[in-house]
Amino acid sequence: MQINQFRSLLFVPATSEHLWEKASQRGADAVVIDLEDAIPVEKKDLARSMAPKAIKLLKDKGVEVLLRVNSDPTLWQQDLMGMPLQFLSAIMLPKVETKDQVEGFSKALTKLSSATPPPVAALLETPLGVLATAQIASHPSLCALGFGAEDYSGAIGVHPNALALTWPAQQVITGAHAYGLQCWGMAGSIAEVKDLEAFEKDVKFARGIGFTGSVCIHPNQVAIVNRGFSPSSAELEWARKVVEADEVARAKGLGAVLLDGKMIDKPIVDRARRWLAARPA
Repeated sequence: MQINQFRSLLFVPATSEHLWEKASQRGADAVVIDLEDAIPVEKKDLARSMAPKAIKLLKDKGVEVLLRVNSDPTLWQQDLMGMPLQFLSAIMLPKVETKDQVEGFSKALTKLSSATPPPVAALLETPLGVLATAQIASHPSLCALGFGAEDYSGAIGVHPNALALTWPAQQVITGAHAYGLQCWGMAGSIAEVKDLEAFEKDVKFARGIGFTGSVCIHPNQVAIVNRGFSPSSAELEWARKVVEADEVARAKGLGAVLLDGKMIDKPIVDRARRWLAARPA
């Protein structure tokens, strides 16, 4: 599976061995072994020692695996030592606020990798990070940007909500799409694991403003995220009609055609083809 097909990325703490195999059965497009927020300071070394086993186990089961390291350079240098980098689809670097942070991390990865290093997903979780989105997104080692709604909300002192988060989320979305990157996140809380109806509304809103997927912190969120970031049956039906109409128009030498009372031209056809190529829910 390609990075651009990841809709759901399920976090699993590196120290939670009892969850590793279960994570492979939850239907997530990828599993993220976490060394950062889910691991208390006193267990960082234990997490580092356990992570390689978790990565290999999941990879053997055909799962796409990512690793989230710690943000502090002293810590992420320790995080990367001895990791089976060749098995990782990408590495998440948290709390990115400058392009230089990505550059330093990328150089370290290159030195540690015997082959091509895994790409990097930069997580933008602070006001400074959001303001620097365009510069950060231009780094060639990146495959994705992530928007950290919880951390960003904490930084500005509000509860995660669309009113406060839509503007910063859209900065990250615009930067990601400008450089052809995936963009994971929501303009709302990912901590909601009981009120799944509210969570689903946030997921739909996230796709509606341009996010391509989201992390999940609980298995109950996975199916909702997969469904929410996939074209609906109605959208797929519309897309097929658009492509068919476009093919007829092209055969007649036309660049645009009227379909169901709306003019269909290249940008609309491109969107239709993108939906038809997307993973089904």
